[in-house]
Amino acid sequence: MSKTEEHLKEAFAGESQANRKYLAFAKKADEEGFPQIAKLFRAAAHAETVHALSHLKTLGGIKSTRENLQAAIEGETYEFTSMYPEFIADAEKEESKKALTGFKWANEVEQVHAGLYKKALDNIDKGGVATDYYVCPVCGYTHEGPMEGKCPVCGTPAERFEKVA
Repeated sequence: MSKTEEHLKEAFAGESQANRKYLAFAKKADEEGFPQIAKLFRAAAHAETVHALSHLKTLGGIKSTRENLQAAIEGETYEFTSMYPEFIADAEKEESKKALTGFKWANEVEQVHAGLYKKALDNIDKGGVATDYYVCPVCGYTHEGPMEGKCPVCGTPAERFEKVA
């Protein structure tokens, strides 16, 4: 791998993380009554997304929808079969309860994501699956159609789920 390719991958990761961090900062600024500062964080977050997508495109990381679905399945499967089990084991050994909870929730949800991507790939020739998706704001559990009852991962009430546009 060339130095430039290494730099592009590092830049993509950094810009992606900055986007998420700035969105979290914006939410906190809104909660604390600083709407103008929240707006600045959201603007910067958007700019970081522009940068990240430019780097990903340069890396050739955006392919056909079929290939992108396959890559998503592979990525999610790696997370729930290899990455998170290792993280969970380490958090258990270190008795890091908050990290353990987050890792366990993410591990469960990544399995759901892989299944949803697989279903979309299986139905790609029909244009995909016609449904709305709802996401738990606490653990990220993703559900096809309106959620009823409580989140099967973290127990959050269904009425708190957010519909994805």
